[in-house]
Amino acid sequence: MLRGLVKGDNVFVPTAALRVTVRSGVDVAALLVTEQGRVRGDADIVFDGAPAHPSGAVRLSGGADGDEGGTVRLDADLAGVEEGIARVLVVASTEEGALRDARGLSVEVSGPDGGTIVAYEVTDAGSETAMVLAELYRRSGGWKFRAVGQGYADGLEGLAVDHGVDVTEERPEPAPQPPPEVPEAPQPPAPRPAPPQAPAKTPEPPAGVLTAPAPVPVPAPVPLPASVTDRAFGAFFEPHTLSGQGSDVITVEDLPPGPVVVELAVRTDGYTGVWTLTPQNKNKDLLVNSTEKDFRGRLLVVPEDGPLRLKLRADGPWQARVLPLAAARRLTEDTLESWGPDVLLHTGGTTDVAFHYRGDSNFIVDTYALAGHDDPATLPKARYPYINEIGRRREALALPEGPVLVHLRRADGPWRARLRQPSAVTGWIRRARR
Repeated sequence: MLRGLVKGDNVFVPTAALRVTVRSGVDVAALLVTEQGRVRGDADIVFDGAPAHPSGAVRLSGGADGDEGGTVRLDADLAGVEEGIARVLVVASTEEGALRDARGLSVEVSGPDGGTIVAYEVTDAGSETAMVLAELYRRSGGWKFRAVGQGYADGLEGLAVDHGVDVTEERPEPAPQPPPEVPEAPQPPAPRPAPPQAPAKTPEPPAGVLTAPAPVPVPAPVPLPASVTDRAFGAFFEPHTLSGQGSDVITVEDLPPGPVVVELAVRTDGYTGVWTLTPQNKNKDLLVNSTEKDFRGRLLVVPEDGPLRLKLRADGPWQARVLPLAAARRLTEDTLESWGPDVLLHTGGTTDVAFHYRGDSNFIVDTYALAGHDDPATLPKARYPYINEIGRRREALALPEGPVLVHLRRADGPWRARLRQPSAVTGWIRRARR
């Protein structure tokens, strides 16, 4: 006999092989969760990319031929569910539109004989794109069915994270490495011993003469892949190296038009600030606003008409190198570890970039898709989404097919980055983001 439930109702069901039928053409999945409400790993997620749980107790299948409304069937052998699993969640999601557009959304449970035991019709779905429709859960030595109807405004990703799904897929990290040191300003050479027959004292440098900082070691530019045209990265030019002491204006003439990378290292115990300057000598964009000791980083700069001009505020020796955009370091599946702001380049297919930021201040990352951008003298509009967070964190950012510039605009601290190939679970979650 059909027993219809309303949201929040629950009823005992046989501890047997049950069939759960979801109607209305939505995507269906099952999450097998512990008493704490969390999956133990990706294997506890049953969806169209992994339609059977390793235990064999929960399986997903489409509806039978001739079914109307797009039914999906979930077979749950409750007697075979592992002891560590406390609940089996029945989840619905949409790739397009909202769940309120899924007319006739319902869940029906039938027994081994095919007869309907209980049913629940969802009548209050709203703008959500993901929902826990119902759950089968252990109670008093048996199993019960509950009509849940809990929607997630942040979609399938929010639902997954709420139940312990790792959407960042972080790999084991290498042992922490200390950040690179900014070199001390070189000292005058020590006096050489004079021959015994003619002792002499090496003269000291004149008072007030400043010594330049030692060169800052930087990675050599990586050759461009053969599949990438020079035009996609702007013009090539020989690096320009400048150095000085304290606050200054960094000026480089005769650069080809377009974005450049400015690599900066400052030996300091105080504040470092960098601004772009307009042709009228006014501060424009704030590129660096750091109180970290010994600032170092790579900045993405688009010069105004004319020479590159940056206003530097610093209280110690500094060195800057101006590099072509193609000198940006490449993102790969190997971990890239660095410190401070940076300019990275992705030249492969659609993927994610995973970050582990270990600083205490702002972490801001923008991306620029260069594919199809025909003006090498400018940057395209920054893509959405982006990262804008504060403090230590792990974040992942979806990247389209390259070439893509990944600009760590603020990162006053050490960080790691790597590309990762999404697992089937990540692909399932991402599919529902569109």
